[in-house]
Amino acid sequence: MKILFFGTKSYDKTYLLPCLEEEKYAGIEVKFIEAELTPNTAALAKGYDAVCAFVNMDVGTQTIELLNECGVKLILMRCAGYNNVDLETAKKYGIRVAHVPGYSPESVAEHAMALALTANRHLHKAYIKVRENNYSLNGLLGVSFYGRTAGIVGTGRIGAAMARICQGFGMKVIAYDMYPNKSLDFVEYVELTELFERSDLISLHCPLTPETHHMINIDTIGQMKDGVILVNTSRGGLIKTDDLVRGIRENKFFAVGLDVYEEENGSVYEDLSEEIMPHSTVARLLSFPNVVVTSHQGFFTEEAMQAISETTMENALYFAKGEKGPNELL
Repeated sequence: MKILFFGTKSYDKTYLLPCLEEEKYAGIEVKFIEAELTPNTAALAKGYDAVCAFVNMDVGTQTIELLNECGVKLILMRCAGYNNVDLETAKKYGIRVAHVPGYSPESVAEHAMALALTANRHLHKAYIKVRENNYSLNGLLGVSFYGRTAGIVGTGRIGAAMARICQGFGMKVIAYDMYPNKSLDFVEYVELTELFERSDLISLHCPLTPETHHMINIDTIGQMKDGVILVNTSRGGLIKTDDLVRGIRENKFFAVGLDVYEEENGSVYEDLSEEIMPHSTVARLLSFPNVVVTSHQGFFTEEAMQAISETTMENALYFAKGEKGPNELL
């Protein structure tokens, strides 16, 4: 079995190569390339049984059609999300798709809380001020989370981990999910509108679907408390950026922390420090002193990288053995 890994960085190899040394993977041949999987690069997969892609890549209709022409029969997503994959077209051509449904959900939840704390207590500004020998407290006033209400949108593994963190901070935790998590006996489940109305901190942990696309918009922002803190470590498309910017300008938000944002796919995981950005999404967000933006790094811990590598290779092994694995989407 031959697998072409697209968009691999040095840290991907650091965790994948030790896995490949295990005897059970002896029959699997792997090649790493830096190019991301797109319609323009899909032809590189000719001669390979499988490709491996990440959350920021274009695995849409055209890409899958080209992969089919190349003879690819398996798409391995080394991530949990697969909204960038055209599953219907993959099914049409008999191409199997597998993902990594769970990898250290605590890592993402911890990053969500880190964003909330950083944006709230202006740590990003304080760090720069002190480096410049400026020890004044002007512009650094925050609020205490203790006793306030955290609203968790989506209580899967990551959302549940975030709920437990918020409880540890002494917060009252409410949540919205179509399928309540029975293990969270300390959480009060409410309708989404009520969550927006009551929450001091809102953290998004739901998948991006047609129903959740732009769920944070000018109407739902209007339902929120004045001075709310908003955090998104899930998918950028959950928030309508123009409406978020408007809400920030109208002082609706005390702070905003974003690990994901619309239009991120062209820049995420790349060093573009010497380039002029073709769009203004990030620049507009970073122009506000109460906004913190990170580069889709919520998952990026040793524990998560280890789990992603092991599960990805296990998914490949099931295919090589002619079996259907538990993480297959088709």
